[in-house]
Amino acid sequence: MALIGKIREKSGLLIIVIGVALFAFIMGDWQRMTEGSGDQIGYGTVYGEKVDFKAFEEASLKFQEQDKTQFAQQQREYTPKDQEASIDKAWNYVVETSIFEKEYEALGIEVSDNEFDSYLYGRDGFPVMQELSQGFTDSLTGLFNPKLLEKRIEEMETSEDPKVQKQWEESKKYYSDRRKQEKYFALLGQGVYVTKLEAEEEYFAQKEIKSISYVVRRYSEITDEDIKISDSELEKYYEVHKDDKKYENKTASREVRYFDVLINPSKKDSNEFNKTMEEIKKGFIAAPNDSIFVMQNSDIKVYSSAKNATAVPESNEKAQKMQSYPNYMDTIFKTAAIGQVVGPYSSKGNVVVSKIIGFTPTRMKARHILLSTNQSTDKKIIATKQKTADSLMKLLTKDNFAEFVTKYSDDKGSVPQGGLIDNFIEADMVPEFAAFCATKKIGAIGAVKTIYGIHIIEVLERDATTYPVLASVQKSFKASQETTDMKDSEVYNLLYKLEAKISNQSDIKKKLELFDTLALKAGYFVRPLNIEELSPKLYGFETQFAEDKILKLAFSEESAVGDLTSAPIKEKNRYIIAIVSSIREKGAPTLEDATIVMKRDLLEEKKAARLTNQLLKDKNLNDMAKRANSEIMKAEVTFANPQITGAGFEADVIGSLFSNLKDGQRTMPLKGKMGVYVIRIDKTIKAPAAANYTVERDQMLAALKGGLQGQALGGLKKKAEVVDNRRFLNAGIRR
Repeated sequence: MALIGKIREKSGLLIIVIGVALFAFIMGDWQRMTEGSGDQIGYGTVYGEKVDFKAFEEASLKFQEQDKTQFAQQQREYTPKDQEASIDKAWNYVVETSIFEKEYEALGIEVSDNEFDSYLYGRDGFPVMQELSQGFTDSLTGLFNPKLLEKRIEEMETSEDPKVQKQWEESKKYYSDRRKQEKYFALLGQGVYVTKLEAEEEYFAQKEIKSISYVVRRYSEITDEDIKISDSELEKYYEVHKDDKKYENKTASREVRYFDVLINPSKKDSNEFNKTMEEIKKGFIAAPNDSIFVMQNSDIKVYSSAKNATAVPESNEKAQKMQSYPNYMDTIFKTAAIGQVVGPYSSKGNVVVSKIIGFTPTRMKARHILLSTNQSTDKKIIATKQKTADSLMKLLTKDNFAEFVTKYSDDKGSVPQGGLIDNFIEADMVPEFAAFCATKKIGAIGAVKTIYGIHIIEVLERDATTYPVLASVQKSFKASQETTDMKDSEVYNLLYKLEAKISNQSDIKKKLELFDTLALKAGYFVRPLNIEELSPKLYGFETQFAEDKILKLAFSEESAVGDLTSAPIKEKNRYIIAIVSSIREKGAPTLEDATIVMKRDLLEEKKAARLTNQLLKDKNLNDMAKRANSEIMKAEVTFANPQITGAGFEADVIGSLFSNLKDGQRTMPLKGKMGVYVIRIDKTIKAPAAANYTVERDQMLAALKGGLQGQALGGLKKKAEVVDNRRFLNAGIRR
């Protein structure tokens, strides 16, 4: 096995070992698009430099294949969305690699050959890395054997197969970059510290307690309709506050508002589908060959007579990666006979008819000793392991099993548990291991050979209840073509109506209000979608086709607020109608963009002013509470935890209590997040004297260092002004 195969899942913040796969872009045209004229930015830019086309393409290929292999091992479908996630991981890898390489160069961070060897082999103070200690263990001692690693590297370096040589180069780069990254963050960590004054302030913030009594008048006491805000007031508020940080557009973006029209099957469709499923059930009962019948009739053409065809109830933790059935059918399946056909029933969006072709225990428990062959097919290696297993079998008993696990097992994950593997079913294990546990007597000890090596197994427990092994015909219940055509006509008429009404309006605000109103009258719910220009992400869509249509609507050169989709966007079982609702530039917002949030804040300010005036009419908390028909509340607060019992998180309000306010004094009305407060300090419990503030300093330092990598990477990406142009390229919008 290639070294890269042993370490692919071991990664740090940046460096990720990558496998191989099929890239989703068409080479010729994409390369011309990304490497063509100088005014195009290709896939994107980092520090203003174009991301290397070939580097990103190669990373994309590898991440996809790695994830595809992992999904196959878990018996999960690798969907287009999963492929998109793989490509996103490749993008982050390429971007972060580019950023950190500049950092390494600027700081002179390098890894010499001697340092690399020490790092890889665990010499000169370096610990042995876990993935290598597990992958290259001595068969006799069970410990890491550097000679085995050295031999494998030599084989890869001298191999006549270019792919093997490349695998070594990738592995070497991975470990070299990983070491550089460790040195980089170690260097940053040297600059992280907490002063004595900061630790002292944190101590008093945590330990000094103020017992308070308060009255709160909540904003919810006043309805929004009771507060009038004129256009001129809002415009004045905008002029005063438009440059406030809280309203700033962090990046340029576009907003689209849209609603969807579902294509639901008609009653006639339902009747026809039910007839079809009954015919399938009759045919399945009489079918002489289950495999052929499934392949001929199922929308999902998968058949297996092995235990990986086990089905579990929907509530079972294994349901995500296996066949499943509704919980209420559990008794039916567990008491059915082999050959019985059950259904139709619904599962994972499909209607299913299943034939029971076997059963498997619902839970098993065993312990084992693995004598690993590292998946080798070398007969000498296998024979050696078998000989060791035979010798151990002569000495093993249930009493010394755990001791032998510690001494001999290569399955390091189960060694701390004495080799125990609990709560598994046959489908979870390789066939030979599973069959032994499912068929041998409780307490039986024996050896089986699998692709991983020789397992010495003791069967500990096995439930008497069973899960069914199923051959299943799965059908998707969809609208007929007739129903789809009728809905198609309905949606186009709706779009024409929208277009006619909206096109007669010149006021942008009224255009958008009309869109919302007409959609609501037709029975549809409008949703906003904000798309950032530097890194466009679209959520709520199932196909790239629909996403591309939305991107073109929002970001084409001629796009303007109020533009409607030229035609309904068809996506699987729905149509989408959308309108461009906002075009935002980076920096201060326009009045139109800020209207909703500023109107909300102005509304809150007016409510706060009204409540403040009411509170000022009374001289004490009792009168204030009486006027509000409420009561005086009690709480204890600290500066470090600005929570008020009975009210919520009120940092600004709590901060005011620690600004030299003395016991017995009360505040003027304080505007908070939930309402307006008047607070009296009843008692201050001073923090106990402390010899030092080591605990607080250590806590603060640990928190700072714990967030160091994430904060550093976020800051570096911001500094690099990363532009992600991939989605625009896919949509045919060139930049």
